[in-house]
Amino acid sequence: MLLYDTMARTVRPVATGVSRIAKIYACGPTVYRDAHVGNMRTFLVTDLINRALRYQGYQTVVVQNITDVGHMADDTGLGDDPDQGAIPVEGNEDKVLAQSAKTGRPAQEITAHYEKAFHRDLAYLNIYPADHYPKASEYIASMVSLINQLIHSGHAYVGTDGSVYFSANSFASYGALSGNKLDQLKPGHKFETGESDTAKRFHADWALWKVAGPGRTQLTWETPWGRGFPGWHTECSAMSLDLLGDTVDIHIGGIDLRFPHHEDERAQSNSATAKEVVGHWVHAEHLLFETRKMSKSAGNVVLVEDVINKGFDPLALRLVFLQHRYRSQMNLTWEGIAAAHDQLQKWRTRVNEWSQSSSAPIDESFQNRFTELFFDDLNTPQAISELRTFERDTTITDGAKFETFIHLDSLLGLDLARDIGKRSVIPEQIHELISQREIARTNKDWAASDSLRDQIISLGFSIKDTPEGQQVSPND
Repeated sequence: MLLYDTMARTVRPVATGVSRIAKIYACGPTVYRDAHVGNMRTFLVTDLINRALRYQGYQTVVVQNITDVGHMADDTGLGDDPDQGAIPVEGNEDKVLAQSAKTGRPAQEITAHYEKAFHRDLAYLNIYPADHYPKASEYIASMVSLINQLIHSGHAYVGTDGSVYFSANSFASYGALSGNKLDQLKPGHKFETGESDTAKRFHADWALWKVAGPGRTQLTWETPWGRGFPGWHTECSAMSLDLLGDTVDIHIGGIDLRFPHHEDERAQSNSATAKEVVGHWVHAEHLLFETRKMSKSAGNVVLVEDVINKGFDPLALRLVFLQHRYRSQMNLTWEGIAAAHDQLQKWRTRVNEWSQSSSAPIDESFQNRFTELFFDDLNTPQAISELRTFERDTTITDGAKFETFIHLDSLLGLDLARDIGKRSVIPEQIHELISQREIARTNKDWAASDSLRDQIISLGFSIKDTPEGQQVSPND
């Protein structure tokens, strides 16, 4: 399988060494709010890679973290442009605790609620569950052990405020992933004071562990450096090393995580192991909605439940995502979701009809063409386009179309077999006209038969007389 590697800046084969086991780490949600459809697009990339590798005979081990502590309100960076030249400054407000203060609900109640919603949305989009969903709050001991190791090896130190910081200068290849070079980065500024953070030795250093202030009463732990909480970047290094070892074949996340989160994580993990831990870095591009970046201030944040509440199948979201390349910026629209919904319904109708035809082997020529595209850096738009052409190909038997669609749906994950055996996929009005036409044909009333055929066609369906009987399907 070929995937674009952010580190190498090129498409190259996924390597798993001598084994056929692919170890995958995917950045998951910070569970202080619902994941929106932009987040779900990134989570879908993990699923597509997982499905592709399984299809090729690999065994996969997927770890997706749940951030329930340590993600600070201001530590996500001031942008992802390597030329911007600014280092983010970590704020003093944990996103989970900020939500707790806003709602008056305990932090653990909030994280449990949104973690459950996250798994619900994954199920809506038919995304395979990961093998492990480690929570940051459950891996504190592993993080403390990792931090101790980094201190003893000279990669970390205790700052003047009692927090522990990673020394960016101690890691020679810092910036190789994102393109941000230490000598070009400028100090960030604390939002509340406008002053740079002087607790560190160097402005590009970041917190591995932060000492809790007197006002923080939730989500803190005792450590050798006092009572506090982990830095956001620390958790992914600790969890991936614990659960996958010192070799991670593929690491997946949104493009906004490339810097500083993944850059810092790479420095931590490599410094702890004295080797390059991640073999392949994969990043999904931003999602716009109706041409604008999704944000609360713009009022255009869309959730999976919003799609369902408008009457659309949630897998229409999956299909519309498949129609765009994962590493290209995408503009999602309600019109696009509606069109994908209609396409999904049509394919399920066709699959139901084809299932009643005589069995035939999978079309291997098309299967090979489709999978070659799918495995070429997830070229799903072209693969979907080829599938539409295959559907309309009159030289392919219905039985072969059925077997081929069902087989390739193991990659697409669109649940195309859902309506097999259901009579309701054709409207009752059409079924009634079909029954009347069958009676007319039995009575050799050809004028009535032709009139009923015209009525069926006028309602948007095509009809074909075969030795097995009348076959009706929606028009293209």
